[in-house]
Amino acid sequence: MFESLLVANRGEIAVRVIRTARRLGIRTIAVHSTADADAPHVALADEAVELGPEPPAQSYLDVDAVLVAARRTGAQAVHPGYGFLSENPAFARRVAAAGLVWVGPDPESMERVSDKIDARNLMAAAGVPVAAGTEEPCADLEEAVRAVAEIGYPVMVKPSGGGGGIGMAVVEDETALRAAFDTARTRSSRFFGSDRILLERYIPRARHVEIQVLGLADGRVVALGERDCSVQRRHQKVIEETPSPGVGDELRRRMIDGAVRAAAAVGYRNAGTVECLVDPERQEFVFLEMNTRLQVEHPVTEMTFGVDLVEAQLLIAAGKPVQFEPDDLRPDGHAIEFRVYAEDPVRFLPSPGTLTEWVEPTGEGVRVDAGYRAGNTVSRSYDPLLAKLVVHGADRDEALARSRAAVAAFRISGVRTNLPFLAELLDAPEFVSGRYDTTTVPRLRG
Repeated sequence: MFESLLVANRGEIAVRVIRTARRLGIRTIAVHSTADADAPHVALADEAVELGPEPPAQSYLDVDAVLVAARRTGAQAVHPGYGFLSENPAFARRVAAAGLVWVGPDPESMERVSDKIDARNLMAAAGVPVAAGTEEPCADLEEAVRAVAEIGYPVMVKPSGGGGGIGMAVVEDETALRAAFDTARTRSSRFFGSDRILLERYIPRARHVEIQVLGLADGRVVALGERDCSVQRRHQKVIEETPSPGVGDELRRRMIDGAVRAAAAVGYRNAGTVECLVDPERQEFVFLEMNTRLQVEHPVTEMTFGVDLVEAQLLIAAGKPVQFEPDDLRPDGHAIEFRVYAEDPVRFLPSPGTLTEWVEPTGEGVRVDAGYRAGNTVSRSYDPLLAKLVVHGADRDEALARSRAAVAAFRISGVRTNLPFLAELLDAPEFVSGRYDTTTVPRLRG
C-alpha cells in the first residue's frame, strides 16, 4: 500500500476520502482554492496545498498545479473523488506519467465509455439491453428527423459526451425536435467541446437505477446491488435509496448480470456504476451510461453491505485484495440518502452565503457526510451540495421514520437550503409508497 495520498477534490467527498485514508495509516494531502482555505477537508488532512484562486479552472481543474502539489508533498497516489478531474483520462495519464498511483480505472476503460453513443454500442455488443436509438451521431437536423422517424416519439435528445442534464430534452414531435436538436448541439459544444448528439427512445415514467460495481485487482468484477436515483430535479439526483422499491428480485438478478458483463467488456478496475433506465410496469431495463468513478450516493451501498468503498478503491489501486469475500456479500436493511443543497427549496436556485449555524442530526442509523461547518462560506463557483444525510433502517418503513426525524433535526442557517423540500418529499404519498419515478419532482412542483 502506498504511504501518502493526495485528494484532488474539495467538500464532502474530500473529507470522506481523507477519513478512510487516515484510518488506513496513509498520510493525506488536501488541495484547495483561496476560497476554501478554512474548509473542513483542509483542516482534516495531514498537509494542505493552495492551488490558486476561487474559479475551478484556476485551482481544482488546473492539472499542472495539482501535479506540482503532489510532487512537492511527496504524494504517492492521487484520488480524484467525483466531478472535477475524476473522469478525465488525460489527467489519469498525467498522474501515471508522474510515477503516481491513480485511484480509479485505467484511462483506456474511461475513454471506451465516456461517449454515450460509443458506450451504448459497446454494451449492445456485450449483450446488455439498450433502448432504440442512434448508433452514430446525426450530421444535421434533417438526418435527426429521419432517424427519429424510425425510433419513434417520444425521444430523449442529449449530448453524447456530457452529463449533469446539460442540453437534455424530451421531445414529443418533430417541431419540438427541431428546436431541441440545435439547442443541444450548441450547449454540448460549449460545455463538452463536442456537438455529438444521441437520440434515444424515451421511456415515460421510468425509474433511474444504477448498479455499483467493483473491478478487483485479480480481474474479477463484483456487483454490490442497486441504487434507485429516480428522485431528480433538472435531471440531477436529490434522493437515492437501496434496495429499489421498483425492482423485483428477478429484474435485480438480470440487472446485476448485465452490469457485470458491461464492466467486464471494458476490462474495468476499481469502483464504477452502470446506470440503467427501468420500466417498472414491464420490469425491464436498458443501459443508460457508465460512470467511471465513485458516485455521490455510494454511502447507501456502504450502509447496507457493510463495505467501505473508498477503502476498496485504495486497495484495488495498490493491487491488493479487498477486505471482504465477494461471494459472501449480502445486503442488510434499507438505506436512503438525501442531498442537502444550499438552494431555494421551491425553484432550486443556488443560495450562496456564509453559514451561521450548522447542527447535524444524530441517532441510530444516521450518518452525515459534510463538506462544511458553521463559519464557512458557500461560493457560487462550486456545486451547492453541502452534505449528504444517509439513514439506515431494518426495512424501508424504519428508514423513512428515521429520515423524517433526521431531516427535522438538521439545522442550517445563513443560506437557504432544500431541507424543507426533503421534508415535503418524505410526506408525499408517491414517495412514501415507493411508486415514484423520474417525473415525480417536476409534477410535485407543477
